[in-house]
Amino acid sequence: MWAELKKFLLRGNVVDLAVGVIIGGAFGGIVNSLVNDVIMPPVGLLLGKVDFKDLYLLLKSGEPAAPYATLADAQEAGAVTLNYGVFLNSVISFLIVGLAVFLLVRAVNHLVEKEEPAAPAEPSEKTCPFCATAIPVEAVRCPHCTSDLSE
Repeated sequence: MWAELKKFLLRGNVVDLAVGVIIGGAFGGIVNSLVNDVIMPPVGLLLGKVDFKDLYLLLKSGEPAAPYATLADAQEAGAVTLNYGVFLNSVISFLIVGLAVFLLVRAVNHLVEKEEPAAPAEPSEKTCPFCATAIPVEAVRCPHCTSDLSE
């Protein structure tokens, strides 16, 4: 069983997949930072000094009662909230990751040389018109029926 596990783990596809997952996790962290720290602050400023991660819908107030200045204050008070601002940040992060993966795959596809289809191979056999036996194309006489094929 250990030998099978080792063989499975050391196959090229599994190692490539592991590297992809690790790089993907690191890339996800970079994209989250890009969205939360670079993209959303100017967008929030344009929309009236709104911090998207603090956008929420209060479903049930906690102790002490509402209003709460931030989502963290509401959660600290035990309020039940619907955090649509955090969800919006996640959607934007997903779209950026999707765009980056699309551009990467598109670039790789353009780099891969497109193979030209091979010309169809010339047939190596023909059929004798007299006995219907397969014979070499260069034959001038059928080996089965001895018919002359030079015409």
